[in-house]
Amino acid sequence: MAKIKQENRYDFETIWQLDTDWFEPPNHRRGGWSGVVKYVLKTANGAVDVFIKRQENHRTKTWCHPLKGIHTFQKEYNNILRLTAKHIPTLEPVYFSCDKSRAILVTKELTGYQSLENISPLSLSSVSRKQLLKAVAHVLADMHQAHFQHNSLYPKHIFAKPISSGWDIKIIDLEKMKRTLFVRQSMMRDLGTLERHANQDWSKKDRVFFLQQYFNEQPLSKKTRQLIQKLAKPKKAKRH
Repeated sequence: MAKIKQENRYDFETIWQLDTDWFEPPNHRRGGWSGVVKYVLKTANGAVDVFIKRQENHRTKTWCHPLKGIHTFQKEYNNILRLTAKHIPTLEPVYFSCDKSRAILVTKELTGYQSLENISPLSLSSVSRKQLLKAVAHVLADMHQAHFQHNSLYPKHIFAKPISSGWDIKIIDLEKMKRTLFVRQSMMRDLGTLERHANQDWSKKDRVFFLQQYFNEQPLSKKTRQLIQKLAKPKKAKRH
């Protein structure tokens, strides 16, 4: 587990007791809660802008822990390390620790980045728009080829920052991410979610270009076009 050096006087209880305004209102459910604060952490290497996520009695079941489960932030931390090991860009962890009922995850702020939810394609030039779509497509293709399924791939969970060569991408919110046996399963789930929730200002031409980059096909094959038709279909509501 990542730990902040002791000379910085930060430990689990110190971070847990930090009294600062919530960046996002705490989420309360099933007798537990989780919340996020923004903070300037003083370390041996200087001040670092971070987000501190704290939770109590928030657990999720996994294949290795089917009964009691693990802290959802522990799962997210593990997934950050897995993506990083595969060179798939995501958050940079600063600290993680947990006890029986509580967990803390601290990550560096994505300074200069915006979520796709907050980037209007109408504000971008044609070149910049294509560079963004290409960058996102390549990162997602790498993620799926590594057999990772994000499982909650909304535009707000893809962050981008303009750089000299185009755009730098980060994938965040990995609490629900899982490994899959089949690339197609990951692709259908994630791209379907992204397609249904994408800003409507992304034109059909933009969407075709994105998929051309993702599948590395130009023009798209008949098989890929059939998959795209399935992706565009509305998801059926579950019957109760």
